[in-house]
Amino acid sequence: MELKGACVLVTGSAGFIGSHLVEGLLRNKCRVRAFVRYTSQGSTGWLDRIPESQRTRMDIHRGDVRDYATVKAATKGMDIVFHLAALIGIPYSYNAPASYLETNVWGTHNVLEAARELKTQKVIVTSTSEVYGTAQYVPIDEDHPRRAQSPYSATKIAADALAESYHLSFSLPVVIVRPFNTYGPRQSSRAVIPTIITQALSGKPSIRIGSLRPRRDFVFVKDTVRAFLALAQSDRAVGQTVNIATGRELSIGELSEAILRATGSRAAVRTDEQRNRPEASEVEQLCGDASRLRDLTGWKPLYSIERGLKETIEWFKSPANSASHPSDRYCI
Repeated sequence: MELKGACVLVTGSAGFIGSHLVEGLLRNKCRVRAFVRYTSQGSTGWLDRIPESQRTRMDIHRGDVRDYATVKAATKGMDIVFHLAALIGIPYSYNAPASYLETNVWGTHNVLEAARELKTQKVIVTSTSEVYGTAQYVPIDEDHPRRAQSPYSATKIAADALAESYHLSFSLPVVIVRPFNTYGPRQSSRAVIPTIITQALSGKPSIRIGSLRPRRDFVFVKDTVRAFLALAQSDRAVGQTVNIATGRELSIGELSEAILRATGSRAAVRTDEQRNRPEASEVEQLCGDASRLRDLTGWKPLYSIERGLKETIEWFKSPANSASHPSDRYCI
């Protein structure tokens, strides 16, 4: 499917990955409708940082994915829908699981149903590597069993199942995209890499994080966006679930050491018990197999973890960016 000139809806467009995806779509000459959650302040999140020359080429649509009427109105006339809107903070899902059900499951239903009624040509549904739980084997391919080790992952498993059912029951052209741990500029302080970087840059003698033991496969956001765009153009991807992964894993301890070296920080790393997940809920290892993505699109990661961290650290060094990511506050 050709992207140039396509009418594209992006839910969750004001967020970390969503705003980068909007920029990628604009570079590909798409006509973008950016669905952002309505607030009385009129904020468009990270879309505020997109240059005005590009913002004028976007149609901002305010609403809430939990409301079917606004989702359907936003979907009307669109060729492709990228569905990224979700509640994603795992610690907060322990506190408010019902809100995750409403946004992640019911919101996904609304997107799928609107696309079915309006005969949208392709729907890209964003999943997460967290649906796999702790790896039973590595690298993790798309056939790996799914295991809900947090309320968040349970809602994403449910959303994936809905997407699968809409493809099989109604022939809706769905692709389920399953990124492993995406990182980069604009990521919120609730994620581990911004947490470590902001503390390392603060000059304090120690940094506090949760468990150093879990291992993750980190994908730079520009590589993640390239994969989204490639899958949108692949007709063979319809009906498939596709990992976005590098196949390389680091423990949180190893990641911390890499960030300290890159920032020149001499801070000591301290484990903060309040940041640990409940023991049975902790996903100990995630390392992905992106063979299917490579076979469908030819995609491969262009960013090593070293290169991606360097670009991310430089972004966080900007006073304007660091101001929105305080180093002394634990965000769940």
